[in-house]
Amino acid sequence: MGTAGGTGSRGLGRTTSVALVGLAGHLVEVESMLTSGLPHVQVIGLPDTSLGEARERVRAAVVASGMTWPMSRLVISLRPASLPKAGSVHDLAIAVAVLASAGACHPGRPAAAVHLGELGLDGRVHPVQGILPAVAAAVAQGRPEVVVPAANADEARLVPGAVVTPVRHLAELAAHYGVTDAVVPRLPASAERPALRVEPAPPDLVDVLGQPEARHALEVAAAGGHHLLMVGPPGAGKTMLAARLPGLLPDLSENEAVEVTSVHSVAGTFDPAAGLIRRPPFEDPHHTTTQVALVGGGSGVPRPGAISRAHRGVLLLDEAPEFGQRVLESLRQPLEQGQLVIARSRGTARFPARFQLVLAANPCPCGRAVGRGIECTCSALAMRRYAARLSGPLLDRIDIQMEVGPVTRAQLAAGEPGERTAVVAQRVLRARERQAHRWRHHGWRTNAEAPGRLLREAARAADPRALATLERALERGVLTLRGLDRIVRVAWTLADLAEQEKPGQDEIGAALALRTRGQHG
Repeated sequence: MGTAGGTGSRGLGRTTSVALVGLAGHLVEVESMLTSGLPHVQVIGLPDTSLGEARERVRAAVVASGMTWPMSRLVISLRPASLPKAGSVHDLAIAVAVLASAGACHPGRPAAAVHLGELGLDGRVHPVQGILPAVAAAVAQGRPEVVVPAANADEARLVPGAVVTPVRHLAELAAHYGVTDAVVPRLPASAERPALRVEPAPPDLVDVLGQPEARHALEVAAAGGHHLLMVGPPGAGKTMLAARLPGLLPDLSENEAVEVTSVHSVAGTFDPAAGLIRRPPFEDPHHTTTQVALVGGGSGVPRPGAISRAHRGVLLLDEAPEFGQRVLESLRQPLEQGQLVIARSRGTARFPARFQLVLAANPCPCGRAVGRGIECTCSALAMRRYAARLSGPLLDRIDIQMEVGPVTRAQLAAGEPGERTAVVAQRVLRARERQAHRWRHHGWRTNAEAPGRLLREAARAADPRALATLERALERGVLTLRGLDRIVRVAWTLADLAEQEKPGQDEIGAALALRTRGQHG
């Protein structure tokens, strides 16, 4: 290998990378040491298979960059050794540490920076997933100087305080560190930075014909961050209504935007040309989706699934009873806790999962058990089995449960459009602002996040008789305590929409009707 003006010396080379476990970034100290013995490269420090293969990628990239690979025993250590490490994001750091240990550059320069990127066999530096949370973790731990693939530079620059150095080829970085025999190849000119992607306008609520009760339930769900179940025949508009819920939600705050964007960066679904994700995401997986695809996971270090990608947004499960039983039951923990904890043999990952769940279901397998149900061809046993696919514990976590009937001939003839999304969204925004102000000292933003005990005590202080009906239902076993708390949450949201300080008996009654109207036997 070449030397950096004669200042390099063979010995220990050191630099830093970042390992992601969930969204948590951990600094990884990458050390390289030339020792006596036959030529061999050993990577230690709990690497996975792809990281163990880094020695071959790095060796080929160094040679392709015009430099000589050291012909001696080479030990590469990734510390802390107990931390699981996966993927090819550490390739660039390993290559730089090897250059420093071989005396090709002064060891102090690369030691000061964090290096992230995958190396190709020709020396090119390829983009990797999770750059945003990785760079954010480095900056938060006092390491603002980061070297990233050029294709990830826009994403890395979204982190305040980051000093970003983009590279396209290993030789380019080696020359930057003073390696004299690095041959920087002629690479094709970088494409012009793509224009910011213009998000298509969300579907408008005005397109939904009729359904005043369902539209009201949708507004209440948006205002308080409540989960929603809609039961009705095919063609009643359940999916149309659900698809319009994200348009009613306010823009994400700065912290929420960074958090949501980090999830999508790790998942590989983030377009850095569009900047931070400012609008609530919308996920609508098909009913054939697997538990891993919905929850997240996979071999090695877990990755986020649809639940986490819907964080701070909406998760729609259309034809909900058609989903697998285990898939549906896996929703229970994130609905209650707002996060996912995925344990694997190589470590435990936590992903945020504070989303609004919307379930859409037919009343029976044939979908025609509406009204008197005379057109329904399902047996009583088939109907019970179909309804049982949405278990009691899952339904108990759904705040609003609505029947959505078919559009009537009178509504079709009238053809009167309802309110537009923009009009309803303004009411939702004002209600959200009232909630954020109310819970500002607790860190909660919506009524759905506030604990039931606090809501019950405040409602009882406002009107001692307000909860009497719910308490009697609790005593009879009609309601669980969780169900009671969710009704009280909806009542607070109804009060916020009405610009009242606290809910009274009218709001409690309306919230109870919103929860029980869609229940089926």
